[in-house]
Amino acid sequence: MRRSTLAGVAAATLLALPAGAQQAPLSQDNQLSNPGSAFVGDGRRAAWHAEIERTERGFRIGNPNAEASLIEFISYTCGHCATFAKEGEGALDLTVLAPGHMNLEIRPVIRNAIDLTVSLLVQCGDVSGMKDRHRMFLTRQDSWMAKAQRAPQSQMQSWARGDRASRANMAAALDFDDMLANTGMSRVEISACLADDEAALALIRNGDADREEFAVPGTPSFALDGELLQQVHSWDALYPVLSEHFRPGNAQD
Repeated sequence: MRRSTLAGVAAATLLALPAGAQQAPLSQDNQLSNPGSAFVGDGRRAAWHAEIERTERGFRIGNPNAEASLIEFISYTCGHCATFAKEGEGALDLTVLAPGHMNLEIRPVIRNAIDLTVSLLVQCGDVSGMKDRHRMFLTRQDSWMAKAQRAPQSQMQSWARGDRASRANMAAALDFDDMLANTGMSRVEISACLADDEAALALIRNGDADREEFAVPGTPSFALDGELLQQVHSWDALYPVLSEHFRPGNAQD
C-alpha cells in the first residue's frame, strides 16, 4: 500500500470536483412505493437509522447485523455527492435503514485539502451527531464552495498545504467553525479537531486503503455487500440495484 502524508494533499487540485457519471434526476414515476419491489418501508416505527457507530474507515448508520451492507464513497467537494445526499440518503433512511434491512457506511474520499478539513470536522464531536454533520456540509455545499472559489489565489495555495494552520484558516474563511458552533459544539473542540494531525493522516491512509481494495473510480461510488457497483454514481442509478436486491424472492429472510 502506498503511504500518504499531508504533503501529498498539496499535489491535488484544490477545488477540482471528482469525476462521476452524469445521471438524470429521479423521475416522478420511479418511486419507492413500486409494488413490485420489496424496497419499501414496512410500516413499523423502527429507528435503526438513528444508530451510528465509528468504523475503521468511516462511520456506519443502521443495524450492524442487517442482511445487506452498502458503502458510500464520497468527497465533500463533489457536486454529485451533494445531489445524492439530497435525493437518496433520506429515502434510504425511511425504506431500508430504519427497519433494519440494510446498513450504510459512509467513507470519505480525500481528493484535496478542503475534503480533508471537512472530513475532520464531520468526525469531530459526538458520534451520534456524525450523520447530521455529514449532511449539513453536503446540503450547504453550494454556499461554502462559492466562498472557496472566491478566495484569493494566495489563500488557496496556503490551504493546499493541508497542515493544521491552513485547516484552521480555511475553517474560519469558509465559516465551517460557525456552522459547527451553531450546532452546539464548543470552539475549543472545533479547534482541537482541526489541529489533529494524526486524525488527518488516518483519513488519508483510509482513502488509500479503499482505493487499493475497491479501485473507486469517482464519487459518489458504492459497494454492496463488499462488491463495487460498476457505473453507479447517483441515486437514480443506485435505486434499481437496491430495488432488485430487495425484490420478493431475492431478499433474505
